[in-house]
Amino acid sequence: PEPPEGGWGWVVMLAAMWCNGAVFGIQNSCGVLFVSMLRLFGSSEDKQLVFKTAWVSSLSMGMVFFCSPIVSIFTDLFGCRKVAVIGAAVGLVGLLSSSFVSTIEPLYFTYGILFACGCSFAYQPSLVILGHYFKKRLGLVNGIVTAGSSLFTVSLPFLLRVLIDSVDLYNTLRVLCILMFVLFLAGFTYKPLIPSTKDKEGGKKGKFKLPPAKKICNFSVFKVLSYRIWAFGIPAALFGYFVPYVHLMNHVKDRFGDSVPEEVLLLCLGITSGVGRLIFGRVADYIPGAKKIYLQVASFFFIGLMSMMIPLCNVFGALVAVCLFMGLFDGCFICIMAPIAFELVGAQDVSQAIGFLLGLMSVPMTVGPPIAGLLRDKLGTYDVAFYLAGVPPLIGGAILCFIPWVHERQKLKERAKPVDGETTEKMLENESTLVSDTTEKPVKELDSGF
Repeated sequence: PEPPEGGWGWVVMLAAMWCNGAVFGIQNSCGVLFVSMLRLFGSSEDKQLVFKTAWVSSLSMGMVFFCSPIVSIFTDLFGCRKVAVIGAAVGLVGLLSSSFVSTIEPLYFTYGILFACGCSFAYQPSLVILGHYFKKRLGLVNGIVTAGSSLFTVSLPFLLRVLIDSVDLYNTLRVLCILMFVLFLAGFTYKPLIPSTKDKEGGKKGKFKLPPAKKICNFSVFKVLSYRIWAFGIPAALFGYFVPYVHLMNHVKDRFGDSVPEEVLLLCLGITSGVGRLIFGRVADYIPGAKKIYLQVASFFFIGLMSMMIPLCNVFGALVAVCLFMGLFDGCFICIMAPIAFELVGAQDVSQAIGFLLGLMSVPMTVGPPIAGLLRDKLGTYDVAFYLAGVPPLIGGAILCFIPWVHERQKLKERAKPVDGETTEKMLENESTLVSDTTEKPVKELDSGF
């Protein structure tokens, strides 16, 4: 059906906005939790402390994306509502169980895997369900929804700092469970307008049967060359993307001590990221077709450049300016993911196209922060880690430049395809039928006149 461009869709938009805020607000505030974990679980004798602790946050963010191909299959089979509700429940259990551990190792499972998998199952349906309700305003709505994570990224670091100082890390995690419970309730608002595979199959046969494997795992999206370049270019750019979110707080402590409010940097990232999502989400609605990719190219260029500038900032004010620019282009990159997927593969395949892309993104996002932590443990400084973190976005952005040109060539080839024999026969049959109808009609009229 044609999307209603509003109505109940506005409620769905608010629920999806909360989802983005709860999931990525917690993930992006991991720098505050990271410093607290170092104090709680670390000792001066452990020479790989930063490396081991960084795995908790990076594993969590990586698993959010790693599960995405599986989530897209479940979303196609059972619909957005069921998947989102169950995912939020699993995330709630994972976060709650994380508040009862006594060493760092169990957090790899409770926080890094269980909580993150639940977040993944709750998050992706929030992207897909928007396409049920919006088409013309999809860029704007995606901008508003993804701005939810910015609102939470702005406020959560300060709240977490106050909570950790007053009630310790364990009780702070229990307070965060409230966000996941609201997310659980928000999932019930995802009323589908397009039937799921289960509804289609059940309606036809009376009893649900799994469709063929080809329909469950729709690898046909990789036949689209422009999508293939996008699906491998984005991950190539993301090896250093999550490094500042994990290590920036600790870098500030190393460089400036306790004399500066390091949470201000996450505040700057969050505010400008939200502004970027709203602005560039709307701008993307006016950029035709695959040319939206150029917005992501520009965003990767600036993100890479800003990452390299972090070690050069010897004044806290300069670091604030860097974070403001980084947040702005981070928002640009994120808010147009879904619109670009719709352009490259079409509405029918968009769920799994997004799922495969997020799954491929998980590897670089998981590997980057621990490598940065290892460099910090070995060299005693984050400088080299931040310089290296800026290189992949520049390379990935250069790869993405080719997509609009490739996409246009593909469209031209499809239009220029010769019509096959079977189609030609049908066209000739239709023409002969029309001719015979027009010649017979006057004769019938003459007969009726007599």
